[in-house]
Amino acid sequence: MAADEPTILVVDDEKDVTDLYATWLEDSFDVRRAYEGHEALNLLDNEVNVVLLDRRMPGLSGDEVLAELRNRDLRSRVVMVTAVKPDFDIIEMGFDDYLVKPVSKDDLYTTVEGMLTRVEYDDQMQKYFSLVSKKAVLETEKSEEELADNDEYRRLESKVETLRNSVDDARETLSNHDDFVGAFQDLT
Repeated sequence: MAADEPTILVVDDEKDVTDLYATWLEDSFDVRRAYEGHEALNLLDNEVNVVLLDRRMPGLSGDEVLAELRNRDLRSRVVMVTAVKPDFDIIEMGFDDYLVKPVSKDDLYTTVEGMLTRVEYDDQMQKYFSLVSKKAVLETEKSEEELADNDEYRRLESKVETLRNSVDDARETLSNHDDFVGAFQDLT
């Protein structure tokens, strides 16, 4: 793999899952593998562009790894890839996208590519995409009644709307960038 290839860290306590995801991605990316949370933290550095992170692991959980990654102020994009069905607790978590297992090779690759595109955006745009992703995940998993009855979700909607207004100018200046337009259309 060329030294200038993006680096992906795959973290899952199920060795077969980690190895499968890594195999799917290693033709296009520099892939690191971690089979538990502490190992993941040892492999995390400024070279890691995207982390594919299982949520439920013995020892140090994916949630704890995510918190430590954000405490280190690393610019890595984080995708939770997990069998844990999302609940309203995800609203406050610092991930960028959420995939529920089982995940196909195409979905994994497309998500990684989308995360690599987002690396170039400013912090406000990053936050907007993260919140829109969380909103979409919850809308997929929860009923309209559950959403309407949840204060956290209503606050999330409000944050998305506020950020949407403030990123409109940035969207206009980026509208000729095909990756941005494709990513934005997927989210809206």
